Amino acid sequence: MQKFYVVGTPIGNLEDVTHRAVRVLGEADIVLCEDTRVTAKLLARYGIAKPTMSYHSQSKLAKTEKILTLIEEGKTLALVSDAGTPAISDPGSMLVSKIRERFPNIEIIAIPGPSAVVSALSISGLPASEFLFLGFLPHKKGRETLFKEIAGSERTIVFYESPHRIMRTLASLAKYVPKKRVVIAREISKMYEETVAGTIAEIIAHFENHPEKARGEFVVMVGAK
Repeated sequence: MQKFYVVGTPIGNLEDVTHRAVRVLGEADIVLCEDTRVTAKLLARYGIAKPTMSYHSQSKLAKTEKILTLIEEGKTLALVSDAGTPAISDPGSMLVSKIRERFPNIEIIAIPGPSAVVSALSISGLPASEFLFLGFLPHKKGRETLFKEIAGSERTIVFYESPHRIMRTLASLAKYVPKKRVVIAREISKMYEETVAGTIAEIIAHFENHPEKARGEFVVMVGAK
């Protein structure tokens, strides 16, 4: 049976890749990448010389059809994202859906690897037996509604945020969840990795006192109480 691989890759530190992921990437005919330049660094680190093809949120329908044609031709493809597990808050989910529609008998295999949301939860100290993951919050429409839902949630809430909006997001949390415990993980597994926990007021004070730290990729976690 033909196989299509969804391969988790490091979210920062290139050592965080499994032996199985290295093997699968080396055996694939083509590696589908969010950004071929980013993936090229990982492949070079492990001596993998394979053709790559970009697939990202701006890819047109023609690119999807090209990938489906490659599958029809019997090619073994491996999908990676720039960091973490493809299809989790990632355009890879659309591609996997299309492949399942076109090829109901293909074997789609997950090659487990790093995930920022799971890594962040593991060090947060917040209840994680059940949680709600929101991905990236919308920039405008529906944003305030989500903060109201976060305020009323009885589960741990997790979402991603960019450095351009982190302070705005913290201000919204101060408005809606002033008493809940908040944990922010920044740049997980990278050189400037940092975790900050406390009330939202304490976290805002931390970043106001250290504005140089309001950079990088953030995982924001809000406790249930």
